[in-house]
Amino acid sequence: MCWGRLEISGGFLLAAAALYYLDDQGVLLWGALACALHELGHYAAIFGLGGKVSRIRLSASGAEMVLSSARPLGPGAQMIAALAGPAVNLGLALFAARLAVRFGEGWYVFAGLNLGLAGFNLLPVAQLDGGRALYSLITLLWSQRLAERVTGFCSALVAEGLVLAGAAVLWRSRGNFTLLVTALWLVCSLVRQERARKPAYSRK
Repeated sequence: MCWGRLEISGGFLLAAAALYYLDDQGVLLWGALACALHELGHYAAIFGLGGKVSRIRLSASGAEMVLSSARPLGPGAQMIAALAGPAVNLGLALFAARLAVRFGEGWYVFAGLNLGLAGFNLLPVAQLDGGRALYSLITLLWSQRLAERVTGFCSALVAEGLVLAGAAVLWRSRGNFTLLVTALWLVCSLVRQERARKPAYSRK
């Protein structure tokens, strides 16, 4: 489905339906709000730095912002734009934690979701904000070729580590497959990105 600059894939709708079905603790809406504000942070940074988003695509891999070639961003600006999303989540986590002290522990859930989202996205993986920031920083200081090599190595190392950690958690817990599924999703996203080789801002 496509509405102007917004594109929604069938995979996104299927993933959203599955999460809604599995959400027995009522955290899906809080998580969706954290993700939406994360993406808004990216969008605001891109706009403020003089860039333009030509298309936003929601898929099972997450949200993807495609920048307009008419108003490109340099490596430094891309690094700031990549870090803007996690920065918003870290700010929201701090704000929600303070609200929890005053208005009840329910706000700790929102704080935890934002903290987890920021931490995950800051991993040095090409598909995530941390990987994009690392790529932009190395490109700015040295060269694009070195950035590709370092980011590719870090991405493979982190993805493999998460798969092993997810398998260990599943084995020890006898049923907690969340980390393993997340790691496998990340591996699939990396393979898909390697095939497409399209620079974009994505979030999970």
